[in-house]
Amino acid sequence: YGTMWGAPGAAERSIRPYRSSQQYLCAMKEDLAEWLKELYDLDIEAGTFLEVLETGALLCSHANHVAQAAGEFARACPAAARRLRLPAAGVACNLAAQPGTFQARDNVSNFIQWCRKEMGIKDVLMFETEDLVLRKNEKNFVLYDWDGDDGDGNYGDDGDDESHPRCPQVQHLVSRCTCPVQFPMIKISDGKYRVGDSDTLIFVRILREHVMVRVGGGWDTLQHYLDKHDPCRCTS
Repeated sequence: YGTMWGAPGAAERSIRPYRSSQQYLCAMKEDLAEWLKELYDLDIEAGTFLEVLETGALLCSHANHVAQAAGEFARACPAAARRLRLPAAGVACNLAAQPGTFQARDNVSNFIQWCRKEMGIKDVLMFETEDLVLRKNEKNFVLYDWDGDDGDGNYGDDGDDESHPRCPQVQHLVSRCTCPVQFPMIKISDGKYRVGDSDTLIFVRILREHVMVRVGGGWDTLQHYLDKHDPCRCTS
């Protein structure tokens, strides 16, 4: 449903350092704006990201597109669909809602309830209505779980090429290790990797220009994650 695929050269761009939380937010907005622009042919960029989404109309429309795609998938591949948790319904939407109005709040609230009920997204990964409508917490909204992963890797698609054990972006970042025995990062399933000598699992999201790792309730770049866990990078 609108997977964010990695683009050529993304590995090189994704390793630039981010020295503040604001820079992380900018990176996420860049990728999300490009994704939505291509998905729905929108006039949107990082600078207008919140402005385009603040009425909740696009969010609700996106939810309805996801529900429609899920229904088509279920009809085409019923056996596979039964193994997945797919949304069974769409969401009510007021396309004419204006910024900051009760109608905008209703749209955003409806979308949030749809995410919880139909997609099973946990509250810790969600944002609140006022975070977007009144811009009370931009971070919560931007770091919302856009690919619908419930924390167990059950939804979404990391854009990984299944013909390789690791996708090119991940391979590029891991290969920068200079340890005598390379720091292991082994793909377990779509978006899920085992790292280091322990059984620790991490969830990876491949965006167009960034490789992100789930850390707690938010996201960090894979480059930063490896800088903190790969022995040769920690010491340097």
